[in-house]
Amino acid sequence: MSDVPGAPADLLRSLTRAERLLSRRVGAVLADDALTIEAWRVLCLLADGQGHPMSEVAAEASLPPGTLTKLVDQLVDRNLVFRRIDPADRRRIRAYLTARGRREHDRLDQRVRASLAELGVSPEAPLIQQLDDLIGRLDPARRREHADVSRPHR
Repeated sequence: MSDVPGAPADLLRSLTRAERLLSRRVGAVLADDALTIEAWRVLCLLADGQGHPMSEVAAEASLPPGTLTKLVDQLVDRNLVFRRIDPADRRRIRAYLTARGRREHDRLDQRVRASLAELGVSPEAPLIQQLDDLIGRLDPARRREHADVSRPHR
């Protein structure tokens, strides 16, 4: 920790500590269903129904491609995810949630939200918006996506 209050090192340390503690808490919720945080990240990304290229899923889940392939194989075996050839680029594979995957995601999302609500944390919290804004500024590839996600859904 820095001797200067509010130093960049304090922000980095606090964010890292919060992420670890939050992952531990969410991981405990997911453990009842034998899911990992990484699997949860994949399900959450695919929950938008758009289907995503495996390279994008790997980046969003913070996993190397080989590890992601094994994880997606496990999710396919559990009938939570399926893969299809990308109709726009037949060299690419896109991942999607199955109907069962959608139901499981929705059920687990409610459980995770309830666990976070016990802490007084909600996805609409100003802190979460600030973190999303920071991510958008730090990751140029996500700037356009961030702007789309920030708009209210109708």
